[in-house]
Amino acid sequence: MARIEDVAKRAGVSISTASRALNGHPRISPNTARRVTEAAQSLGYVASSSAYTLATGRNRNVGVVLPYIERWYFGTVLAGIESRLMRAGYDLSLYDFNGSAEQRASVFTDFLLRKHVDALITVAVRLEPHELEVLHRLDKPVLAVGGPVPGAATLRIDDFGAAKLATLHLISLGHRRIGLIGGDTASEMDFRQPETRHGGYLEAMAESGLPVSDTWFFPADFTIAGGYAAAKTALSDPRLSVSALFAASDEMAIGAVLAAKDLGMKVPEDVSIVGIDGHDLSEFFGLTTVAQSPRDQGARAAELILGVLSGDQPASPTDTLWPIELIVRSSTTRYHAP
Repeated sequence: MARIEDVAKRAGVSISTASRALNGHPRISPNTARRVTEAAQSLGYVASSSAYTLATGRNRNVGVVLPYIERWYFGTVLAGIESRLMRAGYDLSLYDFNGSAEQRASVFTDFLLRKHVDALITVAVRLEPHELEVLHRLDKPVLAVGGPVPGAATLRIDDFGAAKLATLHLISLGHRRIGLIGGDTASEMDFRQPETRHGGYLEAMAESGLPVSDTWFFPADFTIAGGYAAAKTALSDPRLSVSALFAASDEMAIGAVLAAKDLGMKVPEDVSIVGIDGHDLSEFFGLTTVAQSPRDQGARAAELILGVLSGDQPASPTDTLWPIELIVRSSTTRYHAP
């Protein structure tokens, strides 16, 4: 059986460099990593996971906790995390809370205590102080995607700023009666994202000197179907006369586009629509959106946690603000009075 020494010799690198390359060390150049990987494959070298665990105390396994798997945002973040971990030779253990307090508790009282994961990434899950204490006691680095968690490293977008940016885009086009399709009470996540995005909308309107009516808010559940139902209510009532809709997610915005067309309205001539996310389908629908690139967020989250495990990133809590971008497409246009 080939040894790591054989791989290093074949690749023309030191044993330590060969080992780091096969372990996905972020400071190894792509060219060196490729040479070492090719050498290992040509020699049929397979690293022993048990030997690695005994030598390092690590399992090459990162746990990921999220509330939903089937929803686009969470699945896309997860895909980014998994892709980056696989490139580094790490496995992924998925924990789906799915709104269950009992299931959530079992992760911290059972699964993590088995010490099968080296670190934990949470997605849109605010960790409680006692949950963080378990992780710190077990010396498990943790990174939270989606919002600030005191005592943990975080990676997030400015949800308030994203909503404000989307609303200001509509205002810049001359729209004054702007409806909001926002999250309902049931869709409030741990970081209160719907409430935060609602706040960004209100501040943009207030700073522009525009009044806001309670009748311009239409709650939905962050799905296409929910956005469709909310938009039908908003656009079928002539007393409201909204000329534009800001939807707090692209899926709800897509539902609004479909509702407008079913009502015989043209987008954007009769109603302008903007969303948040940068959904895979947003370009297909010509949707103006504030993109947040969740797949890239997931990959970056994995890189940050791998950096902590390798010692290249500080283990102390850091707050990384992820950039957002307004992408203007055909679903928004300048307001023309009827």
